[in-house]
Amino acid sequence: MRGLTDSGRGTLQAAYTAMAVLAALALFASACGTGGTGARDEGPAHADSVLGAAATPTASPMPSPSKTVHVDAAKLVKDDPMVSAEVKHGLKPCVADKYPIEVSYGRLTGGYSDDVVVNVLTCGDEIGVGSYVYREHGGRYENVFRTEEPPVYAEIDRGDLVVTKQVYQKDDPMTSPSGEIVTTYIWASGHFVKRFITRNDYSNAVGGDATPSS
Repeated sequence: MRGLTDSGRGTLQAAYTAMAVLAALALFASACGTGGTGARDEGPAHADSVLGAAATPTASPMPSPSKTVHVDAAKLVKDDPMVSAEVKHGLKPCVADKYPIEVSYGRLTGGYSDDVVVNVLTCGDEIGVGSYVYREHGGRYENVFRTEEPPVYAEIDRGDLVVTKQVYQKDDPMTSPSGEIVTTYIWASGHFVKRFITRNDYSNAVGGDATPSS
């Protein structure tokens, strides 16, 4: 640049200034064409979509309903080593292939399948000689409750196991017990636990004065 005159240097400087102005105008025009925000146009929209996804509640999984089952109760009792030999010996069909057995299904132990309550009765007067509860475990049914003190009867009441045992005095006929003891069991820590015990005295029931005790 040493060879340039003062007038030449002035001309060159003016040319540089004009180029800078043109570049600035071009950048301004480009910004106006994109709405004045440039790449920021995509930012807020992306953030909104992420917030919207996070705000959408995830539905809680519904508890699985118990699996409905149907068992051969007579075979279940006969194959059960916890059932007494006396009950097994008396378990015979009353008419044709109809065994004196009553079966009910329901949720007692909190398992994935319905529990099975089996009452074994006598053929003639239908007296309960044994009551059992079976719980499904590993594809098999295991005995988790039994009582073999006749007359006895077990049933499911609002998720609890209720066992009724009739009480006889010395001279009571089988058709007229003196009362009953009703025991309510709940499932806790892997076994049934007594919750309530109530005794109803039939001898006062005629006058309507039966007084249960617990």
